[in-house]
Parts: sequence; structure tokens; C-alpha cells
Amino acid sequence: MSITKLLLSYLLTTVVFFAIDLLWLGVVAKGLYDKWLGHLLADKVNWTAAIIFYLLFIVGIFIFAILPAVEKDSVWRAILMGALFGFFTYATYDLTNLATLANWPMKIVFVDIAWGMVLTASVSCSGYYIVKWIS
Repeated sequence: MSITKLLLSYLLTTVVFFAIDLLWLGVVAKGLYDKWLGHLLADKVNWTAAIIFYLLFIVGIFIFAILPAVEKDSVWRAILMGALFGFFTYATYDLTNLATLANWPMKIVFVDIAWGMVLTASVSCSGYYIVKWIS
């Protein structure tokens, strides 16, 4: 795959990721996070840090889930590896917070890890089909 097609696939997958995650954070789970983490949330989002995280995270999804699945021609591999990548990355974040921050809610640990798995599996699946479509 050419670098141009890879970049286009990455950009389209990024749009999918943002759409899904912003819907979750801004609508579906907003009340949950406000209730359990409101005392920790900043008044304003640091968009620079957030965008850098998202762009790097999506590179990880490509490296560990999408591209290996395309190589094996298996959407199920994309879904499985995406779910696992989401599990390990979100578990790292949430369990580190649980270990180091006072009063980090256990409920958030479970919800957030489950969300990371669903989000990353969904984006991996979408990214798989985007790469196949662009190729």
C-alpha cells in the first residue's frame, strides 16, 4: 500500500474514531463521568494534549490491529486485536489511576475498560474496511 493510501486510510479511520468517542464522551457517558470524576475534571479540555493522544492511539490501532488483520485478510482479527489493544491500553490507564489517585472509582475502572474494548474493536473493524476499500 502506498503512503498516500495509508495516510488517507488513517485520516478516515481518525474521523470514525473521533465520531464514536466524542459521542460517548459528550453524550452517552457525560453524566457518568461528571458524577464520578467531576471533582477531577478540568474546566476546559486541553485539546492539544487530547489530539496528540488520539493521533498516537490511532497509530497504535493501525500497527497492532488494522494492518495485521489486513495482512491476514481477516476482519475478525481486526476486531479481536482491537478489543485486546483497547483492553490493555485502557486497563493501563485506569488501573494506574486506581493505584495512584485517591478515590478513583472502581465503577469507572470497569466502565472505561469495557468502553476502550468496544471503541477500539469498532474502530479497528472500520479501519480494516477502510484500508480494504482504499487499497
